[in-house]
Amino acid sequence: MKPRVGATLASTTDQTTVIVVRWGAEDLDVTCGGAPMVDARGPEAGTSHPADPAQQAGTVMGKRYASEEHGVELLCTKPGSGTLAIGGVPVPLKDAKPLPASD
Repeated sequence: MKPRVGATLASTTDQTTVIVVRWGAEDLDVTCGGAPMVDARGPEAGTSHPADPAQQAGTVMGKRYASEEHGVELLCTKPGSGTLAIGGVPVPLKDAKPLPASD
């Protein structure tokens, strides 16, 4: 899958929804809870897959998940119980930028 920036992806295992903020040149498989994420406006939206019990760390609304290795950044707009992953590897929360000192 190679979604465009700004596309909304929905989980097929729970209620997780993300917006694509950045996407590299590669076609990658993004999963949530062990099942593929789909275009929220596409024909597969609303389908259901069983969740992988090993991938239930959850997502947090308003947080960005980024994989620098793949050049992917996702913004969570609706939280859920599944873990976001690319190629089976969990996508970590993006670190916050340090603010400048206010001397």
